[in-house]
Amino acid sequence: MRLAVITKHLETYAPLNYQEDYDNSGLLTGDMNQEITGALVALDCTEDIVDEAIAKNCNLIITHHPIVFKGLKRFTGKNYVERVIINAIKNNIALYAIHTNLDSVQNGVNGVICKRLGLKQAKILAPKAGILKKLITFCPIAQAGRLREALFAAGAGNIANYSECSFNTEGTGTFKASAGTQPYVGQHGMQHHEQEIRIETVFLIQDERKILLALLENHPYEEVAYDIFPMENKLDTVGSGMVGWLEEELDAADFLRFVKSRMNVTLIRHTRDTGRKIKKVAVCGGSGSFLLGHAIAAGADAFITADFKYHEFFDADGKLMIADIGHFESEQFTSNLLVDILERKFPEMTVHLTGVNTNPINYFY
Repeated sequence: MRLAVITKHLETYAPLNYQEDYDNSGLLTGDMNQEITGALVALDCTEDIVDEAIAKNCNLIITHHPIVFKGLKRFTGKNYVERVIINAIKNNIALYAIHTNLDSVQNGVNGVICKRLGLKQAKILAPKAGILKKLITFCPIAQAGRLREALFAAGAGNIANYSECSFNTEGTGTFKASAGTQPYVGQHGMQHHEQEIRIETVFLIQDERKILLALLENHPYEEVAYDIFPMENKLDTVGSGMVGWLEEELDAADFLRFVKSRMNVTLIRHTRDTGRKIKKVAVCGGSGSFLLGHAIAAGADAFITADFKYHEFFDADGKLMIADIGHFESEQFTSNLLVDILERKFPEMTVHLTGVNTNPINYFY
């Protein structure tokens, strides 16, 4: 199995353009043409993980967290990041990270949390903008249907649970063909008037190349007139955090016991009991304090996440309960998700779930 085939599948599931600006998801080391003998999946890439990959004959390590966030200027082995990179390259092991892009899709990190908690009608808490573009083009009436179908087949026209969406208006286009051209209609040197359909449709930015190829290959004109605009509309299926409803409402103590059991955590830092029953719950794997305002605005009774600072707990202001379960703990089941994604698509490939606990935090009771 070539590495390029594996990364393409992962990036179809969680496109790289969904990651945050600070992130470094994608292939960190390795050759896309490399044949993969086995993959090891973990939350973090540490020296122990590389050693485990070597022992299990895996030449691909897939992690949620990137081992490299910033540029490295030297490779002297002075810290664990440099040592991991050196050892991976020396042993021809490719390193791949799928981080905030996996956080941003419904069936990603937060989707796993929602499933473990049994949340119903779960949806994205803070939908992401800048994911959509609009295509406008002009086509002779007789060929408009064929062109629309080609655009739809390439991925255009999907809005939520609706597909093949477009808006069409009739009008008159004009043009004059110069010498050396091969006009589909009209004559050289004469202004031509053609009844055309103006086709408008939306598409995901990662599909732009496919959409343009479909447009240019299926449009009858020699020179195709089209416009592409970025859209500020937020995509409800992509973004940060999720929110949903528990099967039954719980009081604060029962809720915390429920979370502790379902998320397999040893302790929970939390704000005081608001006195209300908990039914609507917001979640965010990893560091989620930036979503507190969104959780409150969504009417959540509780917000499960990690890495809240001392003073940030005050910001709950009695409007909901913050339940900080720990960074590793909130994302610990992400590795199982990645193993499932790989095994479903590539049943012939050897995929290992790490046996190493990479949580850097220990607890004393």
